[in-house]
Amino acid sequence: MIYAIGTDLVELERIKTIGLERFKQKILSPEEVKEYDDIIHENRKLTYLAGRFAAKESLFKCFKTGDKTTNYKDFSILNDEDGAPYIISKHTKDYVSHITISHTNLYAVAFVVLET
Repeated sequence: MIYAIGTDLVELERIKTIGLERFKQKILSPEEVKEYDDIIHENRKLTYLAGRFAAKESLFKCFKTGDKTTNYKDFSILNDEDGAPYIISKHTKDYVSHITISHTNLYAVAFVVLET
């Protein structure tokens, strides 16, 4: 049964304006930093950050009535061996989570479904 859904759209230019390094420190978990640091191309770093931000905002929308002390680093959005994203968090351990992230030249979008 679906518990919650969340979606978010992020402008890549917004992330660029803030600065990749600053944004990385603000939103990425230690596990995500490892993935990010392995990325060579600057544009891919940008889409990675924007996608993770959109995904975490989507998760916050799923937990709109949940723990208000949760922050971006409480969620790790990693990629499996096929490149598909998945969620690791103590906040999602009681749910089956589904996530998708997509990018264009201007935007990143994420969609999350949590099932009980």
